[in-house]
Amino acid sequence: MRPTSRRIEGLVKAVAQRYPNAVGVRDSNRVLSYGELDRYSDELSQTLRSIGIERGTLVGLCDERSVELVVGALGILKAGGAYVALDPSHPRERLAFMLRDSGAQVVVGHSGAPADLRSEAAFVDVDLTRPAPRGVEPDAASAGAESDVAYVIYTSGSTGTPKGVMVEHKSVFNLIRWHQSAFALTPTDRGTQIASPGFDAAVWEIWPYLTMGASVHIPPEEIRADPIRLRDWLLANEITLSFAPTALAEALISVRWPSRSPLRSLLTGGEALLRSPPPGLPFELVNNYGVTEATVVSTSGVVSPSDEKGLRPSLGHPITGVSVQLVDANLCGVAQGEEGEIVVAGPSVARGYLNRPDLTEARFLNVQGGGDVANLVYRTGDLARWRENGELEYIGRLDDQVTIRGVRVEPGEIAAVLNTHPAVGSSVVMVIGDARGQQLVACMVPEFADLPDVELLRSHLCQRLPEAMLPTSYVWRDDLPLSASGKIDRDALSASLYDNSAHRQPSPPRNETEKVIAELVADLLGVETFGIDENFFLLGGHSLMGAQLLARLSELFDVELSLRALFDHPTVIGLADEIEHALLADILTLSDDEAEGLLRELVGGD
Repeated sequence: MRPTSRRIEGLVKAVAQRYPNAVGVRDSNRVLSYGELDRYSDELSQTLRSIGIERGTLVGLCDERSVELVVGALGILKAGGAYVALDPSHPRERLAFMLRDSGAQVVVGHSGAPADLRSEAAFVDVDLTRPAPRGVEPDAASAGAESDVAYVIYTSGSTGTPKGVMVEHKSVFNLIRWHQSAFALTPTDRGTQIASPGFDAAVWEIWPYLTMGASVHIPPEEIRADPIRLRDWLLANEITLSFAPTALAEALISVRWPSRSPLRSLLTGGEALLRSPPPGLPFELVNNYGVTEATVVSTSGVVSPSDEKGLRPSLGHPITGVSVQLVDANLCGVAQGEEGEIVVAGPSVARGYLNRPDLTEARFLNVQGGGDVANLVYRTGDLARWRENGELEYIGRLDDQVTIRGVRVEPGEIAAVLNTHPAVGSSVVMVIGDARGQQLVACMVPEFADLPDVELLRSHLCQRLPEAMLPTSYVWRDDLPLSASGKIDRDALSASLYDNSAHRQPSPPRNETEKVIAELVADLLGVETFGIDENFFLLGGHSLMGAQLLARLSELFDVELSLRALFDHPTVIGLADEIEHALLADILTLSDDEAEGLLRELVGGD
């Protein structure tokens, strides 16, 4: 089907007219056919236009992963507007800033939107409790262009405030067409929506499928980050393609799968992938690299189980329509095998940062192309090298920006928020650890002699920053070391942090089960040892890392533990008890002879 439009809403409408009864979007509460999706979003667009939304208007979109989220985004686009992606789990102050900065006077959402956000802007509720409207005239919003902004997504900013990235329809169109071709998408395919609504991967999870006639399936929230339950859900719903953030994808490839599966490709990205898939996995693992400023994906490649040991899985090759080059500080290309900054060109490059011409000028460069054509190029700040096979190998960052749980984090933004607390005189946020277990550590010089409780500082940050940007450790210091030039000496500060970490006195394991668990946790956290009474979460663990831990324990002990078990028992002692209880429950279901044989195997005796 040759597209007659290069705008998202036109592509979806063409599909809805062709497959009106096919399933479009499904969550745990509701299923919408393409015809219903089209009519609900048409009605919403008319409502928005009646209150002044027109071509180019920015409209907030704040909802949980749901059918309503998709209807809301499509309705905004049909009205001619662009949606500002707002994650309802983010702090209210951060969401309020995004609304003020974008100038959005209207927010579209449903039950997932925070109640107090409704005081920041006019709120339009996406109500799907009644039957889909009939007889709604096809929306005829002012003729839009492919160069119009489709959405705005905010990323972390070093100045203490996030910055909005403006992405145009033509950029999304390039992503859509590449994805549909690269993964041989057909109307019979079933995709998923797992990423955060405020993470640009959600764009990739929704629009390539709804512009093909395939269906988008949204897992229940309680199983989304649990690799075992998510695996079972993917199989039960016959999902054929799915995206999962890196940590979750690594957990998914660690659990046991049947020899055959409807899932043919698991796509991942957001952080450095550290594990190759095991042999015999019934689907391919595809690693992807991209930034919000270049529309989600710039390079992609299948990760082979036979990748050379000691080499990190590659980032693959540039996708169709995208040019990727590695350059030095003078923007001159580097030779193969040498490190260089990744710069991206082509239709996927975003328009720039909203209301930030200074940042746009610094990162988005107009480079002369063939003839008199000027190409917009984005400097990513990421370092990489080309391997001999033509694949891209990630090295790290030029600055101290990091990606934690798929969220791009500027430590400077965290420090700027910390400095607004009256008890903090000055601060710097450091990243310690390696790619296996990076942690944010806040180093602070107090304003007063009396130090506040760390929980007060954490609460202060919670009101302004998303969870992924919260430091795992808080360190008070008399001063911050300075270099000869008068800048903070980060190397000296980092060395002192590692020295302080050596003062921990972890309690050793008392039996083999505790020893195995402690070694797994230490490996995940990137620490030498982990005490049996230390708290997994207080030393830098998080839910996705916990999912990896549970997946490995499942393989080793042949038991299935839920994330709730880890939250309730976040120590080695607690997990060992949970494993013993699970094993005992299994024994009670066996016959006497089976139980006796299993007990002999466990104790290693005759």
